[in-house]
Amino acid sequence: MIEQYVVDLREIDGTRIAHVGGKGAHLGGLSGIDGVSVPDGFCVTTDAFRSIVADAPSLAGLLDRLAGLDAEDLDAVRMLSAQIRRTVEHIELPEQLVEAVTGGLAQLGADVPCAVRSSATAEDLPTASFAGQQDTYLNVVGPAEVLRHISRCWASLFTDRAVVYRRRNGIDDRAVHMAVVVQRMVFPKASGILFTADPVSGNRKAATVEAGFGLGEALVSGLVNPDVFTVRDGEIVSRTIAAKQRAVQPLPGGGTEVVPVGVHQQELPALTDAQVVELARLGRRIEAHFGRPQDIEWCLDAGGRFRIVQSRPITTLFPVPAAGDRGNHVYVSVGHGQMMTDAMRPLGYSMWQATAMVPMHEAGGRLFVDVTPRLAAPATRAGLLDVLGKGDPLVRDALETVLDRGFVPLLPDAGAVDGPAVAGGRRGATPSAVDTDPGVVGELIERSRTSIAALERDIRTKRGPELFDYLEEAFEEHKRVVGDPLNIQAIMAGMEATWWLNDKLQEWLGEKNAADTLTLSAPDNITSEMGLALLDVADVIRPYPDVVAFLQDVHDRRVEDGSFLDGLGRLPGGPAARKAVEDYLTRYGMRCVGEIDITRPRWHERPGALIPVILDNVRNFEAGAAARRFEEGRGKAHAKAQEVLSRLRELPDGDRKADETRRMIDTVRAFIGYREYPKYGIVSRYFLYKQALLEEAAHLVGAGVLPERDDVFYLTFQEFRDLVRRQAHGPDRDPSTRAGRLGELLRQRKEEFRSHEALTPPRVLTSEGEALTGSYRREDVPPGALIGLPVSAGTVEGRARVVLDIADADLEAGDILVTPFTDPSWSPLFVGAAGLVTEVGGLMTHGAVIAREYGLPAVVGVDRATRLIQDGQRIRVHGTGGYVEILP
Repeated sequence: MIEQYVVDLREIDGTRIAHVGGKGAHLGGLSGIDGVSVPDGFCVTTDAFRSIVADAPSLAGLLDRLAGLDAEDLDAVRMLSAQIRRTVEHIELPEQLVEAVTGGLAQLGADVPCAVRSSATAEDLPTASFAGQQDTYLNVVGPAEVLRHISRCWASLFTDRAVVYRRRNGIDDRAVHMAVVVQRMVFPKASGILFTADPVSGNRKAATVEAGFGLGEALVSGLVNPDVFTVRDGEIVSRTIAAKQRAVQPLPGGGTEVVPVGVHQQELPALTDAQVVELARLGRRIEAHFGRPQDIEWCLDAGGRFRIVQSRPITTLFPVPAAGDRGNHVYVSVGHGQMMTDAMRPLGYSMWQATAMVPMHEAGGRLFVDVTPRLAAPATRAGLLDVLGKGDPLVRDALETVLDRGFVPLLPDAGAVDGPAVAGGRRGATPSAVDTDPGVVGELIERSRTSIAALERDIRTKRGPELFDYLEEAFEEHKRVVGDPLNIQAIMAGMEATWWLNDKLQEWLGEKNAADTLTLSAPDNITSEMGLALLDVADVIRPYPDVVAFLQDVHDRRVEDGSFLDGLGRLPGGPAARKAVEDYLTRYGMRCVGEIDITRPRWHERPGALIPVILDNVRNFEAGAAARRFEEGRGKAHAKAQEVLSRLRELPDGDRKADETRRMIDTVRAFIGYREYPKYGIVSRYFLYKQALLEEAAHLVGAGVLPERDDVFYLTFQEFRDLVRRQAHGPDRDPSTRAGRLGELLRQRKEEFRSHEALTPPRVLTSEGEALTGSYRREDVPPGALIGLPVSAGTVEGRARVVLDIADADLEAGDILVTPFTDPSWSPLFVGAAGLVTEVGGLMTHGAVIAREYGLPAVVGVDRATRLIQDGQRIRVHGTGGYVEILP
């Protein structure tokens, strides 16, 4: 292959990123859009960069050393990066490259001022913009200076910030190459940034224009505050004109300088209204060309023409679910209700979609429910807001914000909408739901066990296409069990009784969250039992120091698979310890962190994930703690019930109030524990689905169809099914082509998943792309307190332990667990904690239910809790008031 060192921008399109880098590819693409003016120029290709790297053997060794550094070791990264930059800048350029660049400059004109701009192959990508990571030099004059600045651009590939950014985005330093764009310099009257979607709210219909005088470096470097305009549907809907005291202007001999702006000009707008609207229209044309919202750098030249000098994707926007029409839609996050807001792989979200009771829409690796029909119908709007508000007030606030703008007007003739409002929600339960016979709990549990046993028996006999046909039937049974009206009624019985008790006892006795104590140690709570059962495992292990030391070593070595179980059997007390762990896994091994995602490793697959919690229990508790805690909770609940009933009888009409309250207490005790069982049943079924699907994936690996078994996680359920069907029909006529397409799909999906992991999902999302998280409207908290939702009464003060991964848990007595979210798999940690703070959650989510079960003061829905609270800080959790204080 003949190396090409220089290529004209007009010869470049978006397919040549590997050759000209992200910026070069985008500028080439811009050059081909009708009505878009791009300054003339050329690109020094990655061939040139590879050539100079190949001619510098010392550089390869430095890059190898850089690859071995920890991204968090900033001092080492800084020192080695500086050495690499010096090496690159002092490499002598080959004569062929010098000639090519000199020829390119001659085409632009003798000694024409140029902009010399970095264009890395990992830059301006849909999944990572790398904005500001490499260098740009303006007003560079003469071939010698241009060549020197090309070397400086190459060197900027190894600035500290660029190296750390690549590491955090999973990009190998040695896999990135640098091209350099050289363009005729534009000396603008004004310049700035155009976002074709609101970069803060995410709204795709609102374009934002930032403008200042002179070169755009004044805005980029923060020298001045820009004018800011918002344009929607061709009209300016808001404007802020800043006092622009400085501007960056070119120097006659090259380079730039900061100059003062005249007093009379400072508060004049940098653009007229007509120019702002014209620029926004131009941005829409560019956005349509690239197929996604853009971050565009522009200049207004002396002739009043807009020149586009860069366009990159806005990578921070949360994607919008695909809709089948152009109407307005409002989506509510499923992950916030399920206490799992992490990104899911395609097999994970498609399996949840296939087994859900309501249609769900994927965006950003998360699932959302379209609640627009219920918001539009008078018969269901109030009920939807009520049930979602009781679960998570932030969801209600976000929805009300959307409704206040008239985004979803009420339709007077719209009738009731069938089906549950949201996943895991109610069908519009009425007060009669609390009259359910308590005996149905045992009946429902037995039905679930029977259904799961049948699944386990039958799924073992299925293979190939027959397995997927069977799974379609199994999914219908799955939905039948979950959607059984009796199941919904039993769940709602406990929830309705809880709400009733909290509302009425606050009204009659002035007591907040009274149900928190009344629900302690409720029977039939499978998630609560799971946490206590791990205390029993610790009881078996505690008497054997060799077993404890062995498990500590396993934890220190980060062994998570089940290989350590064999080693246990060779130690004094080891056989008993092994049996205790295996018995626990038999009952609860289908669970894991993020368990709604079938692709997540289960405890049965990685039992080592339980070791830190077992060790905490060995250290922090004495034998018999599980039974004592349960009995203590039951005693407190009984005493609270007697106290409440006694106080009620002293009130006017007290006997009636006490009788109603006693009935509600009996109901909540009978049903609130069952609230956790349906999820246990779902996850039990998921584990069986997963085992069968992984066996099928292993066959595909054996046949050479898949590189790795877990690659199927990056296919949807239907894609996996189609792949198995094609394989069953016999050898592929063109296996290399098929494998190439599959390999490219897997590569794209893995890249998408990495980008989705970096996104923060909103509680509510509109079809215009606006992401809303909601806010609390309270003034009854101390200054500086972090506000959340009170879900488990009481106040506790202690050391904050910020835990992002259950495998890193190291709790001591009195510690307060602070974490982004907790699904049922976190309940073993609750046993050893004194309190709980989460960023996500509602009154009836699993973490809240278990916190009440264990009597932990808890506040959930605390925005950015894991960033605002530092590990080791002392905090005070007001579980009754719903706020957290950070103490001196």
